[in-house]
Amino acid sequence: MILKVKTRSKTELIDITSEIQNLVRSSGIAEGFCMLYVPHTTAAVTINESADPSVKADILMILNKIIPWEAGYRHLEGNSSA
Repeated sequence: MILKVKTRSKTELIDITSEIQNLVRSSGIAEGFCMLYVPHTTAAVTINESADPSVKADILMILNKIIPWEAGYRHLEGNSSA
């Protein structure tokens, strides 16, 4: 199964929990593991309980500090800073 996710900004966290739950339910599989894979080099899957909405802002703040968009990177791919 493939889930396509569209982003609206350069750095973004998107909750895909309900989409994954729906895919698992519709698969008809009652037991087992659900493994998520992101083939793009500048994307990732993280686990967060989402109890405190400020955690999302904290994660984005730290990502932008450790991987700033304007840092004079040498690689030629112009659509990412990573």
